Amino acid sequence: MLHSHEALDRPGGTSNSHLLSPLRHRDFRVLWAGMAVSLVGDGIFIVAMAWEAYSLWNSPYALALVGIGGTIPTVLFLLPGGVVSDRFDRRSVMLWADALRGLAVGALATLAFAGVLRLWELVALVGVYGVGTAFFTPAFDAIVPDLLPADDLAAANALDQFVRPIAFRLAGPAIGGVLVAVGAGFAFAVDAATFAVSGVAVLLMRRHVQPWHEEPAAAATAAMAEGLRFVRQHVWLWGTFVSAAFAYLVFLGPTEVLLPYVVKNTLHASPAIFGLVFAAGGIGAIGAAVLMGRRRHPRHDVTVMYATWTIATLAVVGYGLATAAWQLMIACLVFNALETAGTIVWATMKQRHVPASMLGRVSSIDWLISIGLLPLSFALTAPVAGLFGARATLIGAGLIGGAITLAALFLPGMRDIEGQSSVQPALTPSQA
Repeated sequence: MLHSHEALDRPGGTSNSHLLSPLRHRDFRVLWAGMAVSLVGDGIFIVAMAWEAYSLWNSPYALALVGIGGTIPTVLFLLPGGVVSDRFDRRSVMLWADALRGLAVGALATLAFAGVLRLWELVALVGVYGVGTAFFTPAFDAIVPDLLPADDLAAANALDQFVRPIAFRLAGPAIGGVLVAVGAGFAFAVDAATFAVSGVAVLLMRRHVQPWHEEPAAAATAAMAEGLRFVRQHVWLWGTFVSAAFAYLVFLGPTEVLLPYVVKNTLHASPAIFGLVFAAGGIGAIGAAVLMGRRRHPRHDVTVMYATWTIATLAVVGYGLATAAWQLMIACLVFNALETAGTIVWATMKQRHVPASMLGRVSSIDWLISIGLLPLSFALTAPVAGLFGARATLIGAGLIGGAITLAALFLPGMRDIEGQSSVQPALTPSQA
């Protein structure tokens, strides 16, 4: 599948309570009604963006440029996004971020309908979309604890990992493949409309002011420095961030750029087939979410997380070996099932061990470090593929990325939190 980094670290968790129990709470129910619609649009957008890039320039450099244009603004604005999400009403932050993304996608639809969309315009508007993502992501990651009692958080996280693959990885890509076959403008227009639906849902939520807003707000730089100190003191946080950065450098650019290229130019398949390859990953993710939702959080959570992520990354090798679309679908299903299982464990660990007042900043630091090297990954993918070929590049990316992921498990102190359940207190100025 096209491994959008926006889907690689979403809230997740395991729960023995009923999967739908969080929907008893009005604001969470309203939020998720809008988010489910918006996620379908996101899945449509990923397919439309990739296919349109190759329609404008049938070279790996095309999607590489789009990837660079989208990730650099996200990286640059993630730290401000984390501070804003911890210091202002997260509901408002999400609303403005979605409005910005909706306008960017609406502009793409207009240009595509007019038949005048050029590659540099696609890159620029995807960059605007990336700015919105930088503010939306930490706000959304941190808002769920504002909406639910602690006892419902794990069930809400399991529900997230069940609904998200259905919408983003299954329904969205399948619909997107059909729409792109008619015209990319239709796909972008539908995605823009889903942001409007999401905005209405956010407006219908009650305003939630985080309790730490009542204290005198620290300067933005001091607030972020506090978050960085917290991360630096916990190996399981910084070790995972850094290992993800180098693993993504190796495999994420190649999968995002070369998988649609292989489908289009090697298999000579249609955008509908590409959507089905993407959707197969959704089936794997859904199955993993259901399975994890029925199990307790593993005692050896760090070990389980790294084991599943390592095998998931090795599944990228299957993209390079596949000679038919159904083989790509199997590789995609395996990758997403294991990636989802590891992500559920990871995000539950963050909720258990990171104070609520720090979640926005820690989330933004997580994203900043994890995807910080993605522009370089995109930039290197096309020339490396030119030297070794698309298939060999994908095989190498899976093998090297898996080795990097596994190595992080053996960092000294990485597994020290296994079995712990209490939330770590935030640092005070006197402790810093």
